Amino acid sequence: MKILIAGSHGMIGSAAAQYLEDRGHPIVRLVRHAPGSGEVWWDPDAGQIDAACLEGFDAVVHLATMPWPLRWTAKAKQKMRANRLTTNRLLAESLAAVINRPRVLICASGMGYYPSSGDSVLTEDRPAGTSFLAMLQRDGEAATAAATAAGIRTVHLRIPPVIGGTALQRIGFQAGSGQQWTSWVGRDELASIVGFAVAANDLSGGVNAVSPNPMRNADFAAVSTRALGQKPGCIIPDFLMHLIFGEMGDELLMASRRIQPAKLLSAGYQFRFADLEQCLQHEIECLHSTPAAPLRPSGSRSKAV
Repeated sequence: MKILIAGSHGMIGSAAAQYLEDRGHPIVRLVRHAPGSGEVWWDPDAGQIDAACLEGFDAVVHLATMPWPLRWTAKAKQKMRANRLTTNRLLAESLAAVINRPRVLICASGMGYYPSSGDSVLTEDRPAGTSFLAMLQRDGEAATAAATAAGIRTVHLRIPPVIGGTALQRIGFQAGSGQQWTSWVGRDELASIVGFAVAANDLSGGVNAVSPNPMRNADFAAVSTRALGQKPGCIIPDFLMHLIFGEMGDELLMASRRIQPAKLLSAGYQFRFADLEQCLQHEIECLHSTPAAPLRPSGSRSKAV
């Protein structure tokens, strides 16, 4: 399959591109700079894309997202929303207009689609929340309506915090009481989920791209610090979390989302790194090896908890 990837130089996109290339798929990269061989130009901020070069792809994977600021000021929120809706809409409408359309469009969304829900298990049939983050994800998904209307199978991967790369440095602490549920996924796991979503013809709409084993935040922190060789016991109290991170901390770090990948499991996806400690060991090996260590199947299908 000939695949176009946006965001191929980011932490997630680079892993997905490598995963797909390793399986023999020709990869073309959607880039903002002057395009070279194997690249297509776009400038989503200006609403521009080289539409003539969008012909003939079998699949398009959109993983390009802007880095989120630490503090969600009104100006920052406006920029985050404009970025998400503009990139999704431009790509979807442009693909819908070509003659030889792709069969599938995979877009990055986020777990913030769901409200903080205590101990409740969240699957894809749960409605979106009402917070800024939930509306950002909901409206970002809706912005691809033109692709769906044109008959392009569209998948929105609702992604939690991703374990891998330099992000490993930022996970070894407990937020508040630690009783909130933390959903997560490994970087290489997410890359294989992208590959699965490209090929799974019956997969569409919102898809929870998460490990089937969410953990209490305190347990997540304990396993992470042990695997990373850090000293245990780093706890940031609730008031300090809010003081440092503001709304971002409330929405992403203190919220409780016990998410299950119901659609992936129903479609037959087999998790490689469903266990946090196993995932961490693999990602640490990848971080310190060149080239990155290959995926190692766990040997059995993971079950939901």
